[in-house]
Amino acid sequence: TELTLSIRMYLSKILEEEKMETRKLGSNFEISAIGLGCMGMTHGFGDASDQKEMIEVIRGAYQAGITMFDTAECYQGVSETGEILYNEDLVGQALSIYPRDSYQIATKCGIKVIDGKQVLDARPEVIRTSLSESLKRLKTDYVDLYYLHRVDPKTPIELVAQTMKELMAEGKIKHWGLSEAGVETIRKAHAICPLTVVESEYSMIFREPEKNGLLDTLKELKIGFIPFAPLGKGFLTATIDPNQTFSKNDTRSKQPRFKKENMAINQVLVELIKKLAKEKQVTPAQIALAWVMAQGDWIVPIPGSRKLSRIEENIKASKVILDEVDLKNIKRALDNMDLKAERWDPNSDNAKRVGK
Repeated sequence: TELTLSIRMYLSKILEEEKMETRKLGSNFEISAIGLGCMGMTHGFGDASDQKEMIEVIRGAYQAGITMFDTAECYQGVSETGEILYNEDLVGQALSIYPRDSYQIATKCGIKVIDGKQVLDARPEVIRTSLSESLKRLKTDYVDLYYLHRVDPKTPIELVAQTMKELMAEGKIKHWGLSEAGVETIRKAHAICPLTVVESEYSMIFREPEKNGLLDTLKELKIGFIPFAPLGKGFLTATIDPNQTFSKNDTRSKQPRFKKENMAINQVLVELIKKLAKEKQVTPAQIALAWVMAQGDWIVPIPGSRKLSRIEENIKASKVILDEVDLKNIKRALDNMDLKAERWDPNSDNAKRVGK
C-alpha cells in the first residue's frame, strides 16, 4: 500500500542518516570515518578490564558501524592470576564471528616486550615472526593495516619498507603504515613501498603535526592520517577533574600535561570546548572529534573507550558540522592559548622514540 511504502521510505532514510560514513585513506583503503583504539582495554590506562565485557564492547562498536579496530603486538596486560593478556587476542576473538571482509584490523610490530620492558626491534626476521604470531592471535590469515610501531634506529627504514612490500606481495598484509615517524623517514619509506597511513598523536591540545610539517607532507604524498588520542587521553571530554591523580600503571601518571598544575592551566581549552558543545547542542567529546575530522577527509581518528555508551557518543561526532567560520574562530582561540601540552619528559625513553 501507499502507506506501507511511505513507512519503508521513512525507515530507509533514518537508517541512511544513522549509517556510519566511510573515508578513503591512501589509494584505496576505505574504513569507517571513526575507528576504535583497543589498547586501553588491556594496557596503558590502569588495570586490564574484564575481557568478556570488552569482547561485548568491541562487538557493540562493530554493530554500531565501526569497522576499523586498532591494536598492537606490545599491548599487553596482566590478569589477576598473572596471565599475559594480549590485546590482539581480545580483538581477534571479538571480531572472528563476523565476515572477515566486513571489518579492518590494524596492528603493529617493531616493539617487543622483553622481561616487562619494551624494546625496539624492526629487523626483517623479527617483523615476520611478529606478524605470524599476531595473525594467530587475531584469528585471521591477513592484516588490513600493518604498522611499524616505532622507528628502530638500528634498522634502516628502507629495509623495513622492502620487508613490508614482500609481505604485501605474499598476501599477509594489505596496507602498511608508520607510527610516530618523522617527515624524513616517511619520505624514505614511501619511496620504497607506498605508505597508506601514518599514525601520530593529534588533538586540540596537541597540534604538533601541524607545526612539524607532518600534515603537509601527508597531504602532499596522499597518505592517510590516523590520529591516536584525539580526545587528549580523556582530558578533552571535560570529565577529568584537574585535581585527579592517576595510578602508576596509567601512562598519564608519567605525562607532564597531566600534572595537576598543568591540567589547571589547560582547563581554558576545556572551557572553550564546553562552550562550543553548548552552542552546537552536542558533547565536548563530539566537538573535539569533529574538529580533528574537519582538518581533512583523509583523517580518521581512533578514540579508545571501554564503554559502549562512550563509543556510540563518539560515533555521532561524525555528524557534527564545524563550518569554515567555526574552524577559523577555533584556530584563533587555540593559537592564543599557552597550553602545557607536553606528552613526555624530554629525557624519557618514550620521548626519545619519536621518529625524525
